[in-house]
Formats: sequence, structure tokens, C-alpha cells
Amino acid sequence: MGFNCGIVGLPNVGKSTIFNALTNAGAASANYPFCTIDPNKGVVAVPDERMEKICQFVQPDSIVPTSMEFVDIAGLVKGASKGEGLGNQFLGHIKSVDAIAHVVRCFEDPDVIHVSGDVDPIRDIEVIKTELILADMDAIKKRLEKNQRLVKSGQKDAVAAQDVLEKLDKALNDGKLAIQVGLSEDEKKQVADLFLITIKPYFYVCNVDEEGLKVDPESFLKVKAFAASEGVPAIKISGKIEAELSELPADEKKAFLQDYGLTCSGLEQMARTGYDLLGLQTYFTAGKQEVRAWTIHKGWTAPQAAGVIHTDFERGFIKAEVYHYDDLMKHQSVPKIKEAGLLRMEGKEYVVKDGDIMLFRFNV
Repeated sequence: MGFNCGIVGLPNVGKSTIFNALTNAGAASANYPFCTIDPNKGVVAVPDERMEKICQFVQPDSIVPTSMEFVDIAGLVKGASKGEGLGNQFLGHIKSVDAIAHVVRCFEDPDVIHVSGDVDPIRDIEVIKTELILADMDAIKKRLEKNQRLVKSGQKDAVAAQDVLEKLDKALNDGKLAIQVGLSEDEKKQVADLFLITIKPYFYVCNVDEEGLKVDPESFLKVKAFAASEGVPAIKISGKIEAELSELPADEKKAFLQDYGLTCSGLEQMARTGYDLLGLQTYFTAGKQEVRAWTIHKGWTAPQAAGVIHTDFERGFIKAEVYHYDDLMKHQSVPKIKEAGLLRMEGKEYVVKDGDIMLFRFNV
């Protein structure tokens, strides 16, 4: 699994339409709030054109891409943190995801009701942010009350946690997200069991109409500038066009995208953005039996990468036979890569690169 991504936003911004298009999971979508009563989940293959190109030269029996999970959370409204709409129920579902995709409506359509009456993406963003902050403030407040009693009893762990909790409480009360506090890894561990929502990496997904794909609408430019001020990505996709794309056979999709001046689908954009946010990358294993993609964190060593396949591989790691995707594209076969001196044996200290193709040697 690559990662799981929660899709949040106001009602009728196109979340479920986008989710359906990305996953073909058939989540309900309709022109009224709260049509998504339960969180919908869909696991999809992460698009990676490198796999098909590897297969041209390796010719495996099967192809196994890595995958990611989307969780479609029903529309949040003002007051969700206090139970307005169906808020508390859905805020709980966000806690389990790795990253959050905040869908923002950047299209005009008189036939699609806006919960606030008109399209104003920055206002909409602030509504969602406020509800997520309020939900985290409530969690911090409850923990502070409990922790203060432990501090009085002299528990050392409680004393250490108190500073982190107070730091977060102040930031949240100032309207900041927990992720903007800049906690150290040790500080994050102190509050990990709170599953704070605003501590998760996030990005904005601007849902535009067909014309908005060709020319950036003002609403998208506003969100892009707002996202830049927060230091997070903002991408532009059209739920309607993605829905049409999802119905096409694979050989027609590329031409369809080109008609709109696009080089990749919304799914590819979201996958790439999520991988960058979370510091993830892909390596491959390739042989006659299969070509498979594996997701790991940037900076991981060869034994850690091997452990994604099986813990025994990491525990008994000896060496890794490594060449790169680019080497295969240039030389077109493993023997020729070897002749060029590009097939290497790497040890335990080797840091895996995105696009490495690896074969592990290990003791059972």
C-alpha cells in the first residue's frame, strides 16, 4: 500500500464525484448535502508508466503495481465539530488517514446547490479548517485536564507531555493547524495517541469545470496563492472530466487528456502530490514471474526496503543486486547493463533511490 488519503470538503463541492472517478467504487453522489452517509473506501493502483516500459524488456508473467486508498468523508459544515450536520461521526473517520485532500469548489453551476449560497473558495477553506481545529482543540483540552492531574502526582512522562500539549493548545487557539507548530519527532510521539486531524499533511484539490482545465479560473488562482502562503500544494482537476475519463478504455484515455491539454489524470496528480507530501518513493522488483512496484520512504536503506516485501528479508539481509530504471531504458537488457558496469551489489548502508530495480539476497 502506498498511502491512504482522506477526501474532505463542504457538501456539494464534488468530493464523491471525484472519489467515484478515481476509484470506480460507485459511491453515491447527488445534488444534496450528506448523500454520503458512511465513509466510502476505494483501493486503486497507483499509475506509473515506468512499469509498462520495464515490462517491454523483462516480459513478466504478471504486473503488480503499488496501491493507495481513498476515503471519501461526507461533507462537513459549519458547526461539524459540535455535531452539526453529521460532523462528529465523519471527523472520527479522518483520524485514520495518512494525508488529507481538501476538495474546494472552483466552478459555477446554478444546477448544483452551494451550501453557503455562492462560490467563495477561501471562505469554504476557512470553514473546514475551523472545524478541524475545533475538533483538535477539544481533544487537547480533554488530555490537558487528565495530564495536569498526572503532573501533580509527579509522573515524568506527564511533565514532558505537558509542554507539548500547551504548545499545541496555544497554536490551535490562535487559529493555526497542529502541523504548523513544527513539533519534533519526539514531541509528535507524545501526542500520537490523540490522532490529531490537523497534524496530518494536507493539500488542496480545486474542482474546476471543463473550461477551467484550459484556462485557470480566478477561484483556482486564489486557492493556489492561499496554499502557497501555507506552504502546501494545490492541484487542479475536474470531477466531471475525470468521471468521463474513468469510463474510457485505456487506449483512448491519453488522447482524451490531450484534448484538454493535460499530460496526466487527476489520479496521477493526487498520487504524486501525496507521495511528495509524505516523503514516499517507489522501487521495483523485476523478473520473469512478475514486475512489482513497492512504496518506501525516501532515505530508507536497502534492508528497510527489503522488509517491505517480508520481514525475513530485512532480518536476514546480505546484499542487494541493484540497477536503475534509467539504465534499463538505455541498455534494454540486464546483461547489457552488466556489461556497462551498472549492475551493482549494494550492502546494508545503501540508500535506495526512486526507480531502483532490486533483487535481494538474504539468509532465512
